[in-house]
Amino acid sequence: MTLTLIDRTRCTDAAPDKGADTVLDKDVTEPGAAPEETPEAAPRRAVGREADGLAVASFVLGLVGLLVFNIVLGPMAIVMALLALARHTRRRGRAFLGLALGVADLAVLAALVTANGTVAWSIGG
Repeated sequence: MTLTLIDRTRCTDAAPDKGADTVLDKDVTEPGAAPEETPEAAPRRAVGREADGLAVASFVLGLVGLLVFNIVLGPMAIVMALLALARHTRRRGRAFLGLALGVADLAVLAALVTANGTVAWSIGG
């Protein structure tokens, strides 16, 4: 049993006096032959968008973490920035800013813990 692949663009190029069997003979693949691989741009674009989204999310979480929930948002910003950099984001600057802001969140937390002696803090003092 052989597998036949029909390419519709080649069928339209065939001369009208030749039969369909002639066109199909060009497209018959060998039983052990591997199918041709096509470049898949869509999954690569999705990964790129995901990495860009991680970079932006890291920046936003690091920025918000300076004001509230820095014990949670700081490490999340660091992890997301490292993931974005590992996935080769096009927004490297934003990922590095997210990384720096995540570290700054932890530095602010450490400074406030040493000043107050507790993890809880308030802006009003």
